[in-house]
Amino acid sequence: MSKKNPLSAEDRALFNQLVRGTTKMKQDTVLHKPAPKVSKAPSAKRLLSEQIDASHYFSDEFQPLLAAEGPVRYVRADVDAYELKKLRRGDYAPEIFLDLHGLTQLQAKQELGALIAACRREHLFCASVMHGHGKHILKQQTPLWLAQHPDVCAFHQAPKMFGGDAALLVLIELEEWQPPALL
Repeated sequence: MSKKNPLSAEDRALFNQLVRGTTKMKQDTVLHKPAPKVSKAPSAKRLLSEQIDASHYFSDEFQPLLAAEGPVRYVRADVDAYELKKLRRGDYAPEIFLDLHGLTQLQAKQELGALIAACRREHLFCASVMHGHGKHILKQQTPLWLAQHPDVCAFHQAPKMFGGDAALLVLIELEEWQPPALL
């Protein structure tokens, strides 16, 4: 850049007249320390505990009464039956997916427990559980386990776009957020 002054003498005089009486401000730069990083991710111990707590509801002995005809479906007694129709039509898009392919029954129970705990923790209302076809063991057991869990509102065989008869769409009851109580 050239050090020559591009302003004419007349422009400089006008500028000096306009800024006469002003004082230079003192620079007050403030350096903020970065906020300490707080891990919002739950600890591995807590995740394992949630998984175990959520999976203890699943029994192989209990046989809930599920519809024998048509697609696999279930709605808890205190939930509106219209929710099943919404699930069947695909009105609810799954927010999280669980693939049970290749897992043993014990592993599948633990993963279902972890899924339900994660949905409640992350406030996810609709989940997709892909059990596959295989030898039909997980396909038969998964609905029986889900019907036993108190946080499962409803489930229905997934629409074709979400896995068809090899998957279930599950509605999870979420805790209502409540502000902390004032003392």
